[in-house]
Amino acid sequence: MIIDTLENLAKYEAINPLFKDVVKFIAENDLEMMEAGKYPIKGNDLFVNIAIAKGKAPDEAVLETHVNMIDIQIPIDGPETYGYTPLCRLPDFPYNVEKDITKYPDLMAESFIDCQPGMFAIFFPQDGHAPCISMAPEIKKAIFKVKV
Repeated sequence: MIIDTLENLAKYEAINPLFKDVVKFIAENDLEMMEAGKYPIKGNDLFVNIAIAKGKAPDEAVLETHVNMIDIQIPIDGPETYGYTPLCRLPDFPYNVEKDITKYPDLMAESFIDCQPGMFAIFFPQDGHAPCISMAPEIKKAIFKVKV
């Protein structure tokens, strides 16, 4: 997991060749003004979901992991908290191949990280994360899905 400011995102381009395309997309598009929906960038290998999500309490947020995609999550209109538990400490649960997600219901994250607008969180396949924790009833966010 990586948490940092958007101005530093380009420093992480060496991690994955598609990260450069994420940096370019953010530079050329105003995430705040984008409507909710899915925006393809490089087919199924890289796209962004602009989402309006329900804010959740920490005990309502569901931990999840992905096998084939990296998440770069960016809160847009307010702070968002993410629960975190390393995959190596999560029990086995069914993996949904079609949606590339494993959900871990009824498990509370081990720790929590706050992310403000102007920041991002990168979650790799080894990072169990519980998104959308917020006191606000709804949060607008960008979720870049990047092929591993």
